[in-house]
Amino acid sequence: MINEQISKETITAVAEKHGKDSLSQITRGVEQVARRWRETDGSAEDFQQFCVDHFLADETEREIVFQRFIKNFESLKGNLHRIYRDFNWMLHVDAGEMLPLDHLFANYDVHAHVNEDMFKTRLAFVILLNFPLHTLVEKSSQGADWSRRKWAETRLVEKFADRIPGDVKQQYTSAYTAVESYVYDYNIYMGNVLDENGEAMFPKDLKLISHWGLRDELKGQYANEDGHSRQEIIYTIMERIITQEIPAAVINNPDVRWQPESNRLQAANGNSIPSSSSEGGKRYEMLLKTFAAERLLDPHTPDNPTLVERRFNDDREILETEVEALLSEVLSAPVLQEIAALVETRLGRKLRPYDIWFTGFISGGGYPETELDRMVQSRYPNVSHFKEKINEILIELGFTAEKAKYLQKYIEVDPSRGAGHAMGGQMRYDSAHLRTRVPEGGMNYKGFNTAMHELGHTVEQVISMNDIDYYSLEGVPNTAFTEAFAFVFQARDMAVLGLESDSPESAHLETLHNIWQTMEIAGVSLLDMKIWRWMYQHPEADAASLQAAVISLAKEIWNQYFAPVFGCKDSPILAIYSHIIFCGMYIPDYAIGHIIAFQIEDYLKSHSLATEMERMCKLGCIAPQVWMKQAVGTSISVTPMVRAAEAALDAL
Repeated sequence: MINEQISKETITAVAEKHGKDSLSQITRGVEQVARRWRETDGSAEDFQQFCVDHFLADETEREIVFQRFIKNFESLKGNLHRIYRDFNWMLHVDAGEMLPLDHLFANYDVHAHVNEDMFKTRLAFVILLNFPLHTLVEKSSQGADWSRRKWAETRLVEKFADRIPGDVKQQYTSAYTAVESYVYDYNIYMGNVLDENGEAMFPKDLKLISHWGLRDELKGQYANEDGHSRQEIIYTIMERIITQEIPAAVINNPDVRWQPESNRLQAANGNSIPSSSSEGGKRYEMLLKTFAAERLLDPHTPDNPTLVERRFNDDREILETEVEALLSEVLSAPVLQEIAALVETRLGRKLRPYDIWFTGFISGGGYPETELDRMVQSRYPNVSHFKEKINEILIELGFTAEKAKYLQKYIEVDPSRGAGHAMGGQMRYDSAHLRTRVPEGGMNYKGFNTAMHELGHTVEQVISMNDIDYYSLEGVPNTAFTEAFAFVFQARDMAVLGLESDSPESAHLETLHNIWQTMEIAGVSLLDMKIWRWMYQHPEADAASLQAAVISLAKEIWNQYFAPVFGCKDSPILAIYSHIIFCGMYIPDYAIGHIIAFQIEDYLKSHSLATEMERMCKLGCIAPQVWMKQAVGTSISVTPMVRAAEAALDAL
């Protein structure tokens, strides 16, 4: 409602009171407020009077206002986060049977009205009037020369860049909670999976969540001489999920036996069950639900009016074109075909699509998972034992005893209902929560491997929250960076178990493993991006149309990048990731995280992990490329990984 003429008159009025020396700051501040002022906030006269009264020309006053906001915002955000964690406890943590009531608690968004209330009380306008927002170009090109204080002010004002109504936020949260619940309850009872001769193929009590558990079980089978047939059946299960031909009766159901190849079912007593209806597109209905949730936000984020733009311009602060170029560079690297030939030699067979998860290059790939399970079980029989030994793990990784004890104090370990995740605190000295899935018999290698990944997250979260200089700089530049630290820790799981080899050959094989897994997730990331582009191009599409598009896009990416490497066409395997359904285009952060992790690992070859991680985490959430140059001396780049892979092949 504030037009250009009103803004000009207001700028003049503010300058008359506070002096023309501040004219550029006044102009920018008034225009920032004007863009977000609504009729419910008051009249044009109210707008002008607010700007005259609340502009801060005096630096001492600006300092007081800044510090007061930082202090109070930490209290608000931190305490609301603790409530959120409690309300979502049963959804995230395997703490007993879930009740219908638990879904209602999880649907309640304690943050929904915070942004709206900040504008209604005009607190948001105070910040927008006195601290400038900066474009992505400004942050990327000028940010290297900014002071820590300027970065802290920038991150504070960005919290009010968009004005999203509370009822919209609540609808958004409810939609995502429903989809998250669908994903976390998507388990396959592998003890009931039969081959075409009716023989059980997996341990009776093995229950795997899709996609994480299925993928990790497939990975574990590389160490077993007879693992190939089990990998084939898991691949068939994945295809049934993607195409939605999976019988609804086998999802999260311990009482039905299933032959995935023929899709026949049996009762627990062995009798055949008449044809069962398939899941019938529910997977893609859930994806449409997340799309609808994001479209609720679109009108309220005019600078970035789609999730695609919000993810890249706001969340990642790396342009979509730059990310796609990084992904394409990985996927097009000629060295991948040479690595594929080596993988074929090691496997003694032609590559199959699921060999995107080949683990034979890393030290753990040579140990049967049953042996690794026993080793993990003896050390960490449950989450409590893992919590007790976090300090020992951190000391093993190079942290001092004092720092390890400090970090352990602020990391809690919970049994995850899903595959696992980390949830940091949102105020100083609140604990970060590490979640990993723990079967009834105790922690196994899958759970330990996940726990090491999440430990990397939580160590980063504790340092970048508790040890940061300004609260508004807490965290790292974007999700890819915390994923990078998680990958650094996860890669050391065998070292923690005392199984890592320090031979030159082992280092070269680790390099090949890194680029191979980056290739895999780069393909899935590109698919995730293309799916969201497609949905915005076809906003009225139904689940059947979306399913066809996802499978078509998956095959298109496979045929362009993977078929030349694997020698087989038309696989939809990239579409199995559950993150596609419930994470709102999160997956590219994994691919970027792998690239960043490799650069960090390269830097750590001549530096201490513990010392350097602490230094890097204290940089906080400044712009990504600025962070990278301060952390390791170079921008985000695929080149070091590709060159290292080429050198590793030559050496081998």
